[in-house]
Amino acid sequence: MRIWKTSRRDLDYSDRALVMAILNVTPDSFSDGGAIPSLDDALRRAEKFVAEGADILDVGGESTRPGSVRVSIEEEVERVVPVIEAMAKRFDIPISVDTTKSEVAARAIDAGAEIVNDISGLRFDEAVADVAASSKAGLILMHSRGEFETMHSQEPVANILEEVARDFRRAISIARDHGVVAEAIALDVGIGFGKAQAQNLELLAKLAKLTAEFPEHPMLAGTSRKSFIGKLLGDAPVTERLAGSLATAMFAVWNGANILRVHDVKETVDCVRMINAIRDQI
Repeated sequence: MRIWKTSRRDLDYSDRALVMAILNVTPDSFSDGGAIPSLDDALRRAEKFVAEGADILDVGGESTRPGSVRVSIEEEVERVVPVIEAMAKRFDIPISVDTTKSEVAARAIDAGAEIVNDISGLRFDEAVADVAASSKAGLILMHSRGEFETMHSQEPVANILEEVARDFRRAISIARDHGVVAEAIALDVGIGFGKAQAQNLELLAKLAKLTAEFPEHPMLAGTSRKSFIGKLLGDAPVTERLAGSLATAMFAVWNGANILRVHDVKETVDCVRMINAIRDQI
């Protein structure tokens, strides 16, 4: 059995990939910004995701799309904490907070979150690891480069697999030094963050090399509706990237991804079931 520990439960990812539903309470996220203007809207969206088979709800209060602007700790807390608190009371499902700020992470955990999803991999605020350690929360460490404002404009590195692996080792070491147990750490290759088009595809094509190097940690893939899919599909707008999102997600699962962070839950859950049915015949 392969277990990812959070502060409230053990998540078993040995038999299938877990589906993490994206719930952005932001006005400016690239795909769904402004789509959840109220607490009631957030709860309705969460209820839909739970009914469709989501394993985790990932709540974000600060957009990380290209060109986005940082928000204050206070504003991010105001966006995410009431939603997390209400969802934790209503649904028995793990809740993740998508943040790079330790204070936001702490407030979210107090409200009921049990996972911290840090897209900076502890580069922006190492104290996120202290929050995860003290609360025993799950911790997702994503590969990215540059500062918040420049993450999407970095010059591509020569060898993306080596770069991602090196950064994973750095982030894991920091997390462990701060007291986070290995079983609580998940990794995210950071598709779309400072990678060239070909490098996003290479990471998916060779994901098995990374999962083999880091077998202790579940591997997350987040390709849903991202711009590299739109470019490959003839500049398809966000609303027309479902097929590409599902294709990349299933290829990631076939190559060892254990968690999928997605906008389209039902379709992804159905595809994961089909992948598992095929794999069972090998």
